[in-house]
Amino acid sequence: MKHSKIRFLSLIILVANSCGTPVPQPPARINPLDGFRLVDLSHPYDDETIFWPTGKPFHHEQTSWGISEGGYWYSSYDFALSEHSGTHLDAPIHFGEGKATVGELSLDQLSGPAYVVDISAQSERDANYKATVADFEAFESLHQPIGEKSIVLVRSGWSSRWPNVKSYMGDDTPGSAANLHFPGIAPAAAEWLVSRKVAVVGIDTASIDTGSSTDFQTHQVLAAAGIPGLENVTNLDLVPATGATVMALPMKIGNGSGAPCRIVALVPK
Repeated sequence: MKHSKIRFLSLIILVANSCGTPVPQPPARINPLDGFRLVDLSHPYDDETIFWPTGKPFHHEQTSWGISEGGYWYSSYDFALSEHSGTHLDAPIHFGEGKATVGELSLDQLSGPAYVVDISAQSERDANYKATVADFEAFESLHQPIGEKSIVLVRSGWSSRWPNVKSYMGDDTPGSAANLHFPGIAPAAAEWLVSRKVAVVGIDTASIDTGSSTDFQTHQVLAAAGIPGLENVTNLDLVPATGATVMALPMKIGNGSGAPCRIVALVPK
C-alpha cells in the first residue's frame, strides 16, 4: 500500500508539471557548517601519545576482535590513561580548591571566538620562553582587542615536534619532570588574560606553564579565576589569528580535574 501511494503521488506531480502548474518542492536542507572549514586541534590517542612523566600512559587493550558466535563482526577495547595526557583540558579544580570540575563546566564556556597568538619565533630562540603581556598587547595592536568570553590559544610551534618525547618535552627521563623544557605563558600574562575575562586559555605544548616551572603559577592564576586550560593543542598554524570559532569538548568526567579533549576550530571559508 505504501509503495502504491508513492507511485500515485509521483503521477500527480508528473501530470501537474506537464500542465505547467508549479508544484511546491520541499526546501533544500542547509548545512549550517557549509561556510566553514573544520580544523581538528587534537592529537590522536595511541601508542605515541605523550603524557606527563609522572602520569600513566595511554593503554588500549583489545578485548574482542573478529566474527562473533552469532556470525557478525564485533570488536571492543578497554582503555586507561591519566587525565592530563595527550590533548586535554585542565579544569579549574586542577589548581583551584573548590573550583569547577570537568563535569561542571558549561558548553557555553568551552566554545567561543578564537584568538591565536603566535610566539613561535620567540620559542625557537628560547625553549623556556614565556608568552608575555607585551606579546598579547602586540597581538592586539596588529589585529584587534581580545574579547571577553573568548578562547585564547598560544602557538609556540611545539606541536611539530610531536611525538618525539625528548624534542617535545625537553627530556625523556622516565618518571621524572625535573628537567623539562618547553614554552608556556608567564604568570603576569595569565593575570592580564584574567583581566580580559577570557573563557579558556590553551597552548600547543604540554603545559600552560613552561616546562621548567616548579610552582605552576600560571595554572594557579587561571584556576583561581575559573578559567580552564587546554594543553597539547595542535594544528594552530591552520587557524587564523582572528575570525575562527573554537569548540573544546572534553570527555565529561564528572569529578575530573582534567579530561581528554577533542578541540575543533570552525574557520570561515
